[in-house]
Amino acid sequence: MKPLPVGPAGVPAAPDASASAAALAPSVPAPDPSPSLPAPRKPGRDRYLDLLRTLALVRVVVYHLFGWAWLTVLFPSMGVMFALAGSLMARSLKRPAPGVIRGRIRRLLPPLWVFSAVVLAMMFAAGWNISEDPDHSGTLGMVELLNYVVPVGAPPYPWSLGDKTGLLEQTWAVQSAGVLWYLRAYLWFVLASPLLLWAFRRFPWPTLLAPLGLTAVVGTGLVTIPGETGNAVTDFAVYGSCWILGFAHHEGMLQKIPRYLAVSCSALVMAFGLWWASGHLGPDGWDLNDIPLAQATWSFGFVVILLQYSPSWQELPGRLKRWDRLVTLSNSRAMTIYLWHNLLIMATVPILDRLYELPFMDDRMVGWLDSTYMVWMFVLVWPLIGLAIVSVGWVEDLAAKRSPRLWPDGTGKPSRPGAHSGPRSGPGSGSGSRPRARARAR
Repeated sequence: MKPLPVGPAGVPAAPDASASAAALAPSVPAPDPSPSLPAPRKPGRDRYLDLLRTLALVRVVVYHLFGWAWLTVLFPSMGVMFALAGSLMARSLKRPAPGVIRGRIRRLLPPLWVFSAVVLAMMFAAGWNISEDPDHSGTLGMVELLNYVVPVGAPPYPWSLGDKTGLLEQTWAVQSAGVLWYLRAYLWFVLASPLLLWAFRRFPWPTLLAPLGLTAVVGTGLVTIPGETGNAVTDFAVYGSCWILGFAHHEGMLQKIPRYLAVSCSALVMAFGLWWASGHLGPDGWDLNDIPLAQATWSFGFVVILLQYSPSWQELPGRLKRWDRLVTLSNSRAMTIYLWHNLLIMATVPILDRLYELPFMDDRMVGWLDSTYMVWMFVLVWPLIGLAIVSVGWVEDLAAKRSPRLWPDGTGKPSRPGAHSGPRSGPGSGSGSRPRARARAR
């Protein structure tokens, strides 16, 4: 449950200056539009990008629940989420950079603060004492707690907390706080974006490919940076090219490259990623999260193809329309879904365990529940995510200086055709009857 992450896509088109002039001087007939010119784009969000973000979030939840390594190959969610965020950042940087960065940070922090307050309260209530934690003791440990307020680094958390008979398994703190790596990477990209965009506009190809080169250095063991600093630099390198691909998408660079050439080169880069992964399989086999260079190259090629075929839908076409409200809701609450989903996956376990206490649970029913336990976890986690959206999702609205909404799925609010509510900016198993979620959201 890496991405997300992760948030997040379209932008209303600027009003036509000629149309405004015609409105002020209606007595002057407007010239007939040239038939060779394309029709002006209708205002509204890019629903194709919104759909990609929704798919990325769903994939992150499914991956953290079932732990299927092949999902990292099927759909590299975090690369997609960083690319979408990079495109939005490039668009926003038409305005002065300091104001854009302040706005992004303002939207990022309040949802983090609510999440941090709950998780830290649970840790302290469970008996965690950071001053006695051998991994985070002393003054440095207290300073590291500030990463729960501003995620410039890795927040501290205990690797084991509670006991085996508790409601949550002993690694729940790792599972809950581990997702914050994405917010750290997102913040680093936001702060670096003015410089990265400046470099991209002057040296597009070197800037686009430089993170892949950095990954080949720090993500393969050629150069080792110890501790969380090394993890942060590796994350920045692995997903840096995806972020800059968002710049390329916004600037129209990808559309200037012949599609056959872009797809062919991307396929070669992705093939290299799979080849590299085949010789560097980690403890979970083909899980690309454990293989930085494979993750970087596979995500890069995958994102190029997605953005090269980007149809820029003003509304979801055909049968996809039935998912319009879900897509709008998930984009409006991308940060909430990402932050809380791992904790909520674990919360399904004590709820489902109550079923074993029902009077009609004989040996046959117990066996059936054991064999379908993770399916019921999957079914139950979505109502819990919905509850989180209603309970704390409105903080995202306050952070964006919008009126708070409990269920922003685009209904009950008049809007012009093609316009959809949603965010304008954004930031990723065990065995037996008590499976555990994955610690790092990818």
